[in-house]
Amino acid sequence: MSTAQRVRGLAAVVCTAALTALGVLGGAGPGHASATGTTPLGTFDYDLRGANVRVPTGCFLTHTIKGSGKRITTQFAGVDCAGLAVTFTQFCNWRIDFAYADSDNRTYRTSRGATHHECIGNPLRKVAPQTLPKYGKACAKFYVNGKLRGVQCHYITR
Repeated sequence: MSTAQRVRGLAAVVCTAALTALGVLGGAGPGHASATGTTPLGTFDYDLRGANVRVPTGCFLTHTIKGSGKRITTQFAGVDCAGLAVTFTQFCNWRIDFAYADSDNRTYRTSRGATHHECIGNPLRKVAPQTLPKYGKACAKFYVNGKLRGVQCHYITR
């Protein structure tokens, strides 16, 4: 395992602990366009050319968005694993979509990512800077074999 993978895994664990603590203390204040959040994927199975592949507990979808107001200067999302999951987890036939919804939770745009047929342990997708037409939320959605496996969102408010 490379140093970068260790750092990304540790960051995912630390973010998860911080977000859990925020939830216990009553939640966060109003959202801004600059944020990083992570969501645990949980254990799941998928089929790879007739073989069952199990993804163990310990993998996280992390989504980072930077900017000001409706202007997004940087946005990316990726999956990292920690602990034993780092050693045993590969994602095949994966993609990451970015979905944008208005303040009434109506999705008005989805940037569908390419499906990657190669198997890797740390999927990542970045998108170009953009200005959103509406306030609301931006979400990263992680799919494996066409099935949604994790969602992580940030609210974009005035």
